[in-house]
Amino acid sequence: MKTIHVQYFATLREQRGVSNESVRTTAATPRELYEEISNQHRFSLGPDRLRVVLNESFVAWDAELQEGDTLVFIPPVAGG
Repeated sequence: MKTIHVQYFATLREQRGVSNESVRTTAATPRELYEEISNQHRFSLGPDRLRVVLNESFVAWDAELQEGDTLVFIPPVAGG
């Protein structure tokens, strides 16, 4: 088990009801962690609609997670 610090923005923040949390997980990748969180909180967006930031850098969904990492799932942003 490791602790990952997760930040939520826009739609995900609204659906989760918090802007950040620490998650204890066995997930090895952002994809595995998102699937775990998404199933638990019934997020409406699939991973194909999100970008992933790991420790302040954009990464692929199969990047390796380490204890204490900060992970941000970024949904599409509407503007205008």
